Amino acid sequence: MEKIAIVGCGLIGRAWTMVFARAGHPVTLYDSVPETVGKAVGLIREGLEELHRAGLITELPEAIMRRVTTSGTLAGAVAEADYVQENTAERVEVKRDVFRDLDAIAPADCILASSTSTIQTSRFTENLPGRHRCIVAHPTNPPHVVPVVEISPAPWTSPAVVARTLALQERVGQVPITVRKEVEGFILNRLQGALLLEAWRLVKEDYVSVDDLDKCLKDGLGLRWAFMGPFETIDLNAPGGVADYARRYGPLMYGMLKDVRPEPWDDALVAKVEGERRKSMPHSEHAEREAWRDRRLMALVAHKRAAEKE
Repeated sequence: MEKIAIVGCGLIGRAWTMVFARAGHPVTLYDSVPETVGKAVGLIREGLEELHRAGLITELPEAIMRRVTTSGTLAGAVAEADYVQENTAERVEVKRDVFRDLDAIAPADCILASSTSTIQTSRFTENLPGRHRCIVAHPTNPPHVVPVVEISPAPWTSPAVVARTLALQERVGQVPITVRKEVEGFILNRLQGALLLEAWRLVKEDYVSVDDLDKCLKDGLGLRWAFMGPFETIDLNAPGGVADYARRYGPLMYGMLKDVRPEPWDDALVAKVEGERRKSMPHSEHAEREAWRDRRLMALVAHKRAAEKE
């Protein structure tokens, strides 16, 4: 089993630890703030207990935790690593510094992967001697529950590194996709961004309330999209498949949005959406609702796993 190093032990780093450790990999944690590592260990154990209660893992959490160790230094964490998952601050200058250090001290054949959700691999690896082994593996929050991972190489990333990363992610139970060419925001965030920009516009122009727009997704599109992507959805929504759907509805889709231009979310619009959300859920309930979200996602994942066996 490949040895994994987790660099940065915040929410995403902790989730990645669960992903790799539950799949049988030895995992070493490091964070530049020592106190963060100690807290992370306890939170990882709690997360594994939740997964066990949800039926998403069968191995006992304490057995999985025996594969998790910590290191007080970056060099110690990556000394024997086959794969590093970096989870530091979302700033390009931070990524450059961390990857410069990783490239200098990690074993020559160790893959260096970043969890960044916005910064293309080429922006922080261009001048590294080992840039061929650097790649983005962008998870979806929380990655120990939501399995899709965007694998986005730089133009100089070795094809072997891409293949190894994809294979590793599949072996640990994630669902990797390949971003064929670097693009800002990768794929998931661009899709999410397109939907969010239109959602905010519809609220701004008073076509719909925040609550009712959310209902359109969670009790409409979201139900289908939990099992099918948009292309499979439209393929099944027309008797003749995708080509039939395109003939029937393509002009309508284009007509609806051809004159729509994205606009920034100004202070007045943010205040409007914030106000409606706080009526639906006071901020004092935010943490409780986050935990509820994770439980619901776990239940949905468990249901999808059972459905795939039918």
